[in-house]
Amino acid sequence: MRSLVLIGHGSHLNGESAGAVYRYAELIRERGLFDEVVEGYWKEEPSLRQVLKTTASTDVTVIPMFISEGYFTETVIPREMGLGHQGPVPPEGVARVLGGKTVRYTLPYGVHSSMADVILERAREALPDLGEEGTPPTALVVLGHGTTRNENSNRVVYENAERLRHSGLFSEVEALFLDEDPKVGLWPERVHAPRVVVVPFFASEGWHTLETIPEDMGLTGAVTEFPENPHGPQTVHYARPVGTHARIAEVILQLAEEARGTGGRGGDEDRLHAQAWAAFMTMARRGMRVGEVLITPQLGMFEVRHALDEGIPGGDLTTTVTPEGLRDQTRRDEGGHHRPVHTLRNLPRGWRAVLSEADLPRAMHALYPAIVEEGYAHQQHALRATPWATTARRQTGIYAKVQKATPEQVEHVAEDVCSGCLRTRLWASEQLPRTFFDGVPGAIPCAEACTYLVAEVREEVSGKRGTGAGHSH
Repeated sequence: MRSLVLIGHGSHLNGESAGAVYRYAELIRERGLFDEVVEGYWKEEPSLRQVLKTTASTDVTVIPMFISEGYFTETVIPREMGLGHQGPVPPEGVARVLGGKTVRYTLPYGVHSSMADVILERAREALPDLGEEGTPPTALVVLGHGTTRNENSNRVVYENAERLRHSGLFSEVEALFLDEDPKVGLWPERVHAPRVVVVPFFASEGWHTLETIPEDMGLTGAVTEFPENPHGPQTVHYARPVGTHARIAEVILQLAEEARGTGGRGGDEDRLHAQAWAAFMTMARRGMRVGEVLITPQLGMFEVRHALDEGIPGGDLTTTVTPEGLRDQTRRDEGGHHRPVHTLRNLPRGWRAVLSEADLPRAMHALYPAIVEEGYAHQQHALRATPWATTARRQTGIYAKVQKATPEQVEHVAEDVCSGCLRTRLWASEQLPRTFFDGVPGAIPCAEACTYLVAEVREEVSGKRGTGAGHSH
């Protein structure tokens, strides 16, 4: 038995941030090569602290869904997942045994050698006649983000540029960057060929690829003519970012297999995880409420809906029949705002999901990530709470500032943020004698302050937080 975990950054504000990770998880899930494919996030749920609890196998491969090495892949993810590793990840990855699970942590997918092929495919999409006889000399610009904070972040861009320089398809290949030298705005001076194809080495389509890069380069669309550049007239063909290419799924699978090596048949079923879900499914077959949802067995299937929609005819609700459909239906509240914390009491109404028994666990994972595993562990007196002081001491970078927060500041923010959440704050010494496993729908344990609260405390310490939720994270 094998579990694959894809780790994304996520966002407290942007509901589209996790989209690429979801899509690749779905593509890989369809292949059936792993017993399960699970997503985890830094700023969404399940969090990096929770995600290993949600895996069913004792053999887990973790792949950071990042385009390059850097602060998150070398510091944040290993720290938050308890891998006992900091700094550059070796080519063979990092392997640890955590809570009875063998966890293999790999390099980010963007540094895999096959990414040069993905860049080339993006270039061919923009220039279908690339390499054909009679075409004008063509330059390739591999465009990275770059940063002065981590010397490893630009290395993969240079390496891929060098690989493609030897392909013989381009008269010249340049590596340029947004935030470090050589910067993309210098392209007219550095690039000589009359025809130029620009491939953004970015993980997703977003502000940089849609706004910043076109503005810095003077692009007006997919094809832009520059009649009076320093080296003569030039035509720039702007490709889509590499991170959205369907072939990334193949890169992820290659990374996973390389991390596994000769690892044999895989792991066993995680005992506590199996017990938690067996207990949950027993309750679901009788019908139950958990959080804000009602689960009703129906002719061998399960109907899931908002508890406040009980009694409304199914035809009057939007019906979905897949866990992915349910996830997409509930990722925003009724005002259209992103829900990074799923247990906030803002689950939208007006939907129903009709699901098989096999799909119900994944649907619950989409609705309320990790609550089954943590709720059962708490009932069995096996859930360990992490006090605020421990969480704060662990923070680095811009979040190290929360270490200066007074207990009064933390409690002030928690009263605002956590009052709207179903969870009971075990990390703040609140008591939870019973859980939804005991028939109390809203009794859900919170073992550790979430990243949303951490970000809000940072805003409070910085003096930037208003009376409502913060908006700078």
